[in-house]
Amino acid sequence: MNKLIWQQDFLHSGADLSTWNIRLGNDLLDDEGHILAPGWGNGEQQFYTGNPGNLYIDENGLNLCAHRETTETDGRSFAYTSARIDTRDRFSFCYGKLVVRAKLPVGQGLWPAIWLLPQDKIHGFWPASGEIDMLEAKGRLPQEVFGTLHYGKDWDHKVTEEFSHRFESGSINEFHDYALEWDASSMRWLVDGNCYAERSLLPGLMPFDVPFYLVLNLAVGGWYDNVPVDEEALPAKMTVAGIWVYE
Repeated sequence: MNKLIWQQDFLHSGADLSTWNIRLGNDLLDDEGHILAPGWGNGEQQFYTGNPGNLYIDENGLNLCAHRETTETDGRSFAYTSARIDTRDRFSFCYGKLVVRAKLPVGQGLWPAIWLLPQDKIHGFWPASGEIDMLEAKGRLPQEVFGTLHYGKDWDHKVTEEFSHRFESGSINEFHDYALEWDASSMRWLVDGNCYAERSLLPGLMPFDVPFYLVLNLAVGGWYDNVPVDEEALPAKMTVAGIWVYE
């Protein structure tokens, strides 16, 4: 896994988001744009925008920023704004090493994530076609990060396998190199080059044998860590310096 096949250097002077989709709103949609569930299916409280205050590139990299900012639409009111982007239909891969250098926000109720979803739902709708969470964090736990696999034939039989890493020193609010090593036999999660979890993959039982695309988002609230939002922690930002994919 040493051949570079895709790179996003957000520290480069010409960096842009031309290979990304900017997602908007608060609703989880199906492939035809129909609403499946509010809160992106997770009880999230933010309204995603592409506004310069929520999504921008500066000398530190790509920033996804959450604000205490009211948005009213379709008779609904949202107390927070933030950002979510993905590479669906633009870039996906099956097997390889994904490295993301990122700095994450601290604060209760903040939920930054770097994750992957299947480009095509060959095995069926979620969770049948799987989800790979390379990195998630709970803002109230600044010394821990999590990696997770989701799969199962349907909602009633969904499987969630979560692994965690605790920093001996430092916190998520510093730049770290987060990585996922993925081949036909296993999935491995790393922080700063150190593997903290490995899961064997079972052909025919686990759907991780097809291309997945990348998702970056910073959620506010939600069921992942169902606690009140600390509004004093806002504005808060997740900063990504670069992304590298090797095969």
